Amino acid sequence: MRFMMLMIPKGYESAAPGTVPEADAVAAMMKYNESLQKAGVLLALDGLHPPSMGARVSFKGGKPQVTDGPFSEAREVLGGYWMIQVKSREEAIAWASRCPASDNEVIEIRQVQELADFPADVQKAAAGLQDMQQQAGSTPKH
Repeated sequence: MRFMMLMIPKGYESAAPGTVPEADAVAAMMKYNESLQKAGVLLALDGLHPPSMGARVSFKGGKPQVTDGPFSEAREVLGGYWMIQVKSREEAIAWASRCPASDNEVIEIRQVQELADFPADVQKAAAGLQDMQQQAGSTPKH
């Protein structure tokens, strides 16, 4: 089972462009990341620039509308993510619980939808998805 662990740092929604974490926080996080890697569960990970450097594309009336960050209505934003492959939701929670996060950070855990999770008609509608995932390098390792 693949899970995304989404880091949600409170206050990041209003962070200035170019905001970066402290070196000691990065060092602690690297030890955690290395433990994920050594256990063989880590598939991908990345940190994200603050929303002040991002954009949102909405589709009012079916037409794309671009809004540059920061986003005044945002209360929670992503600061980064890990993609892990584990045997259960409980194992994903156990890994998230080991993260050296600070008081202002929350990790949301979400299971990735696999094609096999869907009924036959949806699987048929998604024909070619697995080929796309392989080409993109995002297919789960079994």
